[in-house]
Amino acid sequence: MTAPVVNRREYPDRPWVGIGVVALRGDTVLLIRRGRPPRQGEWSLPGGGQRLGEPAETCARRELLEETGIEVGPLRLLAVVDAITPGDPGRGPRFHYTIIDYTGAWTAGTARPGGDVTEVAWAPMDALEPFGLWPEALRVIALARSQAPAP
Repeated sequence: MTAPVVNRREYPDRPWVGIGVVALRGDTVLLIRRGRPPRQGEWSLPGGGQRLGEPAETCARRELLEETGIEVGPLRLLAVVDAITPGDPGRGPRFHYTIIDYTGAWTAGTARPGGDVTEVAWAPMDALEPFGLWPEALRVIALARSQAPAP
């Protein structure tokens, strides 16, 4: 008999640090569809968990390349977001992530799903409604768009 798989990030004893990237290409932003919890099946920004000893920008570039196959130029710190999913009564939050979001412009690679991602899409920033994004994702995309250099 095999032991059940334990997700150390579920019902954590501390917040987990996640790093996200708002990758821009012209008037589009790269989105991914998540392949596992939290928010499995939902569209989101690429990113993932920071490893012990890994600088935040290194994590951003690694996660972006692993999940989407693309690279961006210089990264700019964009926002810090708390993503807290309530849990069962008396157990605390089911998930708690502190997400550091960066933004950068696409420089290389063809977008393709990788890692725990099931789909990728270059989405027009003025037509994000069909993707059902989390309000915080919409907020940081708008912030990246407002700070992007003029073409």
